[in-house]
Amino acid sequence: MKLAVVGGGSTYTPELVAGLARERERIDLRELVLHDIDAERREVVGGLAQRMLAAAGYPGKLDVTDDLDSALDGATFVLVQLRVGGQAARLTDETVPLACGCIGQETTGAGGLGKALRTVPVVLEIAGRVRELAADGAWIVDFTNPVGIVTRALRDGGHRAVGLCNVAIGVQRLIARLCDVEPARVFVDQVGLNHLTWVRAVQVDGRELLAELLADHGDALAEQAGQPRAVLDELGAIPSYYLRYFYFHDEVLAEQRDGVPRATTVAEIERELLRLYRDPSLTTKPKLLEQRGGAYYSEAATQLVAALSTAAGDVQVVDVRNEGAIPGLAADDVVELPARIGREGPVPLPQPPLAPELLGLVQHVAAYERLAAAAAITGDRMLVQKALLAHPLIGQVPQADELVDLLLTKGAEYLPQFQGKALA
Repeated sequence: MKLAVVGGGSTYTPELVAGLARERERIDLRELVLHDIDAERREVVGGLAQRMLAAAGYPGKLDVTDDLDSALDGATFVLVQLRVGGQAARLTDETVPLACGCIGQETTGAGGLGKALRTVPVVLEIAGRVRELAADGAWIVDFTNPVGIVTRALRDGGHRAVGLCNVAIGVQRLIARLCDVEPARVFVDQVGLNHLTWVRAVQVDGRELLAELLADHGDALAEQAGQPRAVLDELGAIPSYYLRYFYFHDEVLAEQRDGVPRATTVAEIERELLRLYRDPSLTTKPKLLEQRGGAYYSEAATQLVAALSTAAGDVQVVDVRNEGAIPGLAADDVVELPARIGREGPVPLPQPPLAPELLGLVQHVAAYERLAAAAAITGDRMLVQKALLAHPLIGQVPQADELVDLLLTKGAEYLPQFQGKALA
């Protein structure tokens, strides 16, 4: 197997490398390629990756390159983990909407739309080269946010792609600790859209335990969700952390206006991580990486790659076409839910209908994601406006009008599809 990581200079990469080294008995990895356009990151992250693999006794080949075609040539799997515009663009995503009275966040709301507009065309261009150069039947695994919109664009383009997020595996690992069992014994039935999910069932060794978990460990689960325990008790489910932006909009907006943007904090963490990565004696991922986010990313990624390569039939939470799994959503909507990983890829497990208080919000955001993907591909300003109006965190004409101009002006350097088109 040849696995190519596009965006291999990411500070996340040592987490992935550690996972691949651990799983080399399950994953017959002969060649790992880290591709990145940033020369400094290639050198620093690639050097650490080489030392980590050597320490783990990895017998295969590691390539570090800025040549996309050579990275993709013959690849069986292509993992995409990009940030178009870097942390500077993320800072714009998190701060520009605040001036309009809207939450600033890199994966949802106006900030998430700004990121989608920059990211979708780049990922689709990469996917086109995968189609031309990669091995027959190669899979694109997208970890690039906003995962739901990017995966939708990939699938709309006919690409063999699946989206991946670390939220579900994080909940699984927490529940395993609370129950004092191995994670493999815990099944988490998380359902919804990427970054808009609820855990409606939890099984340990096949026995349903969610009600008991909420009763006995509700405080710990609420802390993970970043919301009061009463919300979990009322819903009878565990909402993802990202539901806080919807359920506590005004509170979060006030925090963001008064606080330090997450992008600023992450940029500082990344600078320190790259300094640590330069240490020639370092052969393991540093503890600081846990503060970067993306916990358990390596486990989620390696589990998915292993299951896709062996058609093992594992059930994993991934982002795929709905295909009727969640009643009330279109077949081509990209949903996040448990899917059985077979020879032809993930097949979503049929779901009981969502309760009205969940379904309404999911339908609302699914409509936004459809419009956002189309806007990113076409460069149509009116679709940007419609996407903003469709999103429940915005949904007002004055804010949408102002945000269209701000997003397209502030992000102009990375939005060639809108160049030459009027802003009014």
